Order: sequence, then C-alpha cells, then structure tokens
Amino acid sequence: MKRLLAILWLILLPLWATAQPDGATDELLDALQGVQQLQGNFEQRQYGNNDELLVESRGRFRLLRPGYFAWEILWPDNQLIIAGPEFIWHYDQDLETATRRPVTDSAQMSPLQVLGGDADALRRRFNIEQVAEGNFVLSPLTDDVGFQQLTLHLNGPVITGMDILDNLNQRVVIEFSQLDSDSGLTGEDFAFTPPDGIDLFYYDE
Repeated sequence: MKRLLAILWLILLPLWATAQPDGATDELLDALQGVQQLQGNFEQRQYGNNDELLVESRGRFRLLRPGYFAWEILWPDNQLIIAGPEFIWHYDQDLETATRRPVTDSAQMSPLQVLGGDADALRRRFNIEQVAEGNFVLSPLTDDVGFQQLTLHLNGPVITGMDILDNLNQRVVIEFSQLDSDSGLTGEDFAFTPPDGIDLFYYDE
C-alpha cells in the first residue's frame, strides 16, 4: 500500500500557484527553459511528520518539451508513469495493471512536470524565492493545493534535486544523478503499449 500511495502522490500532487516576476523567478525559469530534454536517475525518500522514513525508491526518469515525461521506479518494485500530450499512463508491473487518464489543461502537475513547465504558467502559479545559492522555494498562494512548499536545488544551470512539504507536514526528498540533456529523445521514446494479459483501466474524458 505504501508504494502505491507514493507513486500516486507523484501523479496527483497539485502544484497550482502564482509567481511574481523578479530576479529569483527569472533565474530559475531561465535554467528550466534551457532544458529541452533531460534524463537521468533518481532516489526518492518520503518522510512522516516525525521525520521517520516511510518509503524509499530508486529509478530513472526522462522528459521532453513540450508535454512528455516518464518516471520509472526500479526498486523496491517496478512501476512506470509515462505521459504524452494526450494521455498519462500508470503501469504497475507487480500488480499487472495499467491505468490511462487524459492530460487536460486542468490536470494537476507532478513535480517532474515543473522541470519542463511552461514559463508563463509557472509565473502565474508560483511565488518563487531564492533562499540560498542554487536553492529556490516555490510556494502556492491558493488554499486548494496538496502541498505547502516545493524547493528546487540547482548546481549552476543543472537541477540536482527537489524537496516537497505537503499539507500533512510530510516531506518527499528527490535527488537526481547521471543527468543527460543531449540524448536525442523523441516522442517515440514516450510511447506506451500495455503488455498482453494485464488489467486495463481507462478514465478518458
């Protein structure tokens, strides 16, 4: 159950907020907009409100502007979130299930989507503050979101990790490694065909 909650959190966590045009916003968005594609490895840890470790996972990710991303957990189980301009898939290899949902303008953003997000949308939705060299805090200004704070960590123009604090005071810490921004990704790298014999669930509009 914990692994399912952790992966669903990545899909469903809303990141709606508003940004003010200032130096911190411009610096962060310049770095994000400079990334047309990116892939690498990740380590993710979710902590409870007493700072106890609840869930730990490792895997790989990739993204391509505009509108493509994939998040694949390789340990301790096997799950995949993959999205294109029309649909987002969640494939659980261990449970032999795949779920498809539409991607719409009102869809909630995942933290990974922020890395490839549209600059104008991020300006409208986030208050961005630089709290230290390479550390940017994104804070929502609306009451109907599922987190209190998102912190992005950069080393120069390269993002190295993110911390998320949700409304239950639980933290998710993600660290990136072996990043590659020039691997020649195309839309075909984000195509998903469900394997034969698994249970399929469609939630199309």
